[in-house]
Amino acid sequence: MVTRSDLVRRDRWTHDLPTSLRPDMRVPGRLYANESILADALEDRSIDQLQNTTTLPGIVGHALAMPDMHQGYGFPIGGVAATATPDGVISPGGVGYDINCGVRVLATRIDAEAIRPRMDTLLTALFQAVPSGVGSSRDRALSARELDHVLKQGSRWALSRGWGRPEDLEHTEDHGEMPQADPAALSARAKERGLDQVGTLGSGNHFLEVDAITEIFDEDAAAALGLVKGCVAVWIHCGSRGLGHQVCTDAVRSMQQAVSRYRIDLPDRELACAPLSSPEGRQYLAAMACAANYAWANRQAITHRVREAFSQVLGSDLEKDDLRLVYDVCHNIAKIETHQVDGRRRELCVHRKGATRAFGPGLPEVPTPLRDLGQPVLVPGSMGTCSYIMLGTTRAMLESFGSCCHGAGRVKSRTQSRRDVHGEQVRRDLQERGISVRTDSLRGLAEEAPEAYKMVDDVVTVVEGVGLARKVARTVPIGVIKG
Repeated sequence: MVTRSDLVRRDRWTHDLPTSLRPDMRVPGRLYANESILADALEDRSIDQLQNTTTLPGIVGHALAMPDMHQGYGFPIGGVAATATPDGVISPGGVGYDINCGVRVLATRIDAEAIRPRMDTLLTALFQAVPSGVGSSRDRALSARELDHVLKQGSRWALSRGWGRPEDLEHTEDHGEMPQADPAALSARAKERGLDQVGTLGSGNHFLEVDAITEIFDEDAAAALGLVKGCVAVWIHCGSRGLGHQVCTDAVRSMQQAVSRYRIDLPDRELACAPLSSPEGRQYLAAMACAANYAWANRQAITHRVREAFSQVLGSDLEKDDLRLVYDVCHNIAKIETHQVDGRRRELCVHRKGATRAFGPGLPEVPTPLRDLGQPVLVPGSMGTCSYIMLGTTRAMLESFGSCCHGAGRVKSRTQSRRDVHGEQVRRDLQERGISVRTDSLRGLAEEAPEAYKMVDDVVTVVEGVGLARKVARTVPIGVIKG
């Protein structure tokens, strides 16, 4: 078990795990943390999981843990690792069960204070428009053929149904579509679970929030992103639902059998993996891409229904082109990318598990209108604190394979949070702070209580201090929908 004395402090925010700690470490580990975050990480298995990740065949650079790190399955949540193609491995535990769980933000010109008297009506309309909760589904299921189109086309499929605006695609990571997707790579059970969940929020830490933009840190960047102090921003956080969970379940089972076949020695069976060039590796990459596309289609469908609900409540007070998509970022993903390693460009499979891309300015992956700024990085906090809109940096490309944190990160398990607080008390506390709440599960509300999470301000201070991203705007919730 890793102790504080095992860590080598590199600077104020950066701590390394040297390869001398264990003979099976192929690269060093690196974590970004202040003293409070480091103390929390030493209380669970997240740093041990980071050390285990350094043993993956083909790993390069460092295995990384962002300041929102906490214990996960295989990798720590907040973990980043890159393996070299073609024979480095891909690990479902380095992606997670909710494939492409991601976040998008919509900007408006709606005055946040002016909308408060109508917040209850608006939240009711949003709650009715977007099904939430465990097993939530739509009234109409997709046909098998329609589902295959979703799995191949992602956000583009939703736009073909009239659910969005053409510019939404340009403001979505990868334009909302991973080309490696092959529906034939999915099990029948995975497809079955995806037939009726497009356009649904789900449960757990997924949410739909109406926020007020309370602070602008970079006026020019905020203007380019359409962010105005005092106006409303809408946050949408959800993923690939049951389909993505089944893809991960199937892949873990397959790769736990493949490990011995490829003579891969692992310190933790949760790191089950296979070479990218192997049949198992290729199948998982194709299935994972399908789940990622499903998640993008899901968030695009929700966006459409959010816009409809706002229009229903605000009518002519809502400008026609309002609720503009600022950006959509994914986490829980593995992508084939090219990065600088040891002075040369290499093709890598970058695993981001509870981490988000943070590409810097000037790169072709960043949408043309935003290319001079860098990719937006969306960092939601807990439903009772605040969230940040940031921008990726050139430093991130050199330091972290263009990666950053994805949120606040838990400090309490869901079980512990339920023991410590009741959902009704959470609702009352939020309402006393001017935050309206809609939920179909008080138990779920207790699990997601603000005190179950790290202070997002601390997380953002660390990533900005390291230079992985820079702050543009801060938002605070005025209305929350939780599954």
